[in-house]
Amino acid sequence: MKHVLALAGLIAASACAPQDEVYRSYFNEAGAHVDSSHFGEAVMNNHLVMTGERSYTYDLANRFASEVLSTVNFAFNSAELDTGARDTLREQARWIRQFPEVRFRVYGHTDAVGSDSYNKTLGMRRAQAVVAFLSSQGISRARLEAVASFGETQPLIVTDGRERRNRRTVTEVSGFVQSHPIVMDGKYAQVVYREYINSAVPRSELLMIETSGSTQSEE
Repeated sequence: MKHVLALAGLIAASACAPQDEVYRSYFNEAGAHVDSSHFGEAVMNNHLVMTGERSYTYDLANRFASEVLSTVNFAFNSAELDTGARDTLREQARWIRQFPEVRFRVYGHTDAVGSDSYNKTLGMRRAQAVVAFLSSQGISRARLEAVASFGETQPLIVTDGRERRNRRTVTEVSGFVQSHPIVMDGKYAQVVYREYINSAVPRSELLMIETSGSTQSEE
């Protein structure tokens, strides 16, 4: 009987050992034994969804990528913007001006020719060139970031040689301007709603036909 009682006591003591999660929960804050180091992420996610920041940022990013060419390309070992790049950036600027509440990031890339350190610097120079041009088109520098260069680490075409499609910058929606009054009020829907109102202009069904002596209209 003594051996049985001793064994039972040993089992009871091991069940209450400090390693046991239930035992430790008595000495920690409530809920500690179910905390997986991600406590609070759900609250933050709910806040972003309920205020609209997450969904509208995602939707605007998709719209920008689908409605405007977000990439411009560069000559080998150059950060100069050619005519095609400037035309593309003017279209980007036109789109960006519609949404004064939105911030953008520009990422620079290179091909695989050259060292990693040189290509990272070159990629950043390309991103900065794009930011400077967009700024010249009336976009506030506070809304534009040349934050990173991926150098040669994210090629579109996997090759060790010169590849123009890899020598590029990519402009992306990154979020909202925190100091803007619409954002501070949480009225993110106005960003999209305003454009819907401005675009609600009925399309004319009249076709103007110029003749040699006069201008006629017909349906």
